[in-house]
Amino acid sequence: MSFAFVGAPLDRAEHLRNSPSALAALWPQARLLLLDAEGNALAAADEALLTVEGAAVAPALPEDAVFLGLHGERGWFALPAEQAGIDAPGRINLRGAAAAWPLRESTAFAQARAVLHWRSRHRYCGACGGPLAFARAGWLGECARCNIEHYPRTDPAVIVSVSDGERLLLGREASWPARRWSVLAGFVEPGETLEQTVMREVFEESQVRVRACRYLGSQPWPFPSSLMLGFEADAEPDDPVPNPDELEDVRWFTREEIGAALRGETEEEGVLLSAPVSISRWLIERWYRA
Repeated sequence: MSFAFVGAPLDRAEHLRNSPSALAALWPQARLLLLDAEGNALAAADEALLTVEGAAVAPALPEDAVFLGLHGERGWFALPAEQAGIDAPGRINLRGAAAAWPLRESTAFAQARAVLHWRSRHRYCGACGGPLAFARAGWLGECARCNIEHYPRTDPAVIVSVSDGERLLLGREASWPARRWSVLAGFVEPGETLEQTVMREVFEESQVRVRACRYLGSQPWPFPSSLMLGFEADAEPDDPVPNPDELEDVRWFTREEIGAALRGETEEEGVLLSAPVSISRWLIERWYRA
């Protein structure tokens, strides 16, 4: 699969999260990902990942460091940049890193961003309002007042290439750059199967009726905490009608139109497709090559 945030993952070594001594031993030579308050990574002047080891930040493992996992025998951690005291020449966002960094670094960045975002937005217990203390190397929030445990949240969403057998259904949001189109997507609701979500979301956004769908693959999408579940769907050749609360426009595209866009023949005018780092682009390319 040729999209970002899935290749060369770290060994998450979950068994080490409850071993402070093992984590402390990894810390001095650990590789660090340092993220600012906006979720950007500290980077070198050429936007490469800043090379920082644990010992350069603190002599002992900081309480707020999140253990990401192992690459070989080396530990990887994430830490809010303001706690590291490191002055870096550059910043890079996750999409930029996905395009520029090696697979392992960009995949670890996605993991780090998701967990640090969850921690920054979950400082208090949602049940009683008590402050949370983080344990298990940053992966568990414990409420001292009511003893409820809080874990990082992932929001499942379907993303689907819809075809009537000859054409591909694409939509665009009003906030997107001009001429940008993508496949349809939406979040799974409580008590709903993934297949039901595909049918509901496609109909809600376009009034096109899905007959059947098939799961193809998934992509973590930490903007801030989604998991995109990729499907392809067979649909009736209905005339699309955009839901103004969801999309600015939605329509069928021919294979010739999609091919021209994939070849970059429409950069000056016409159709622009999703970025290559996304599962959306992979779904479009897969449909075109089928």
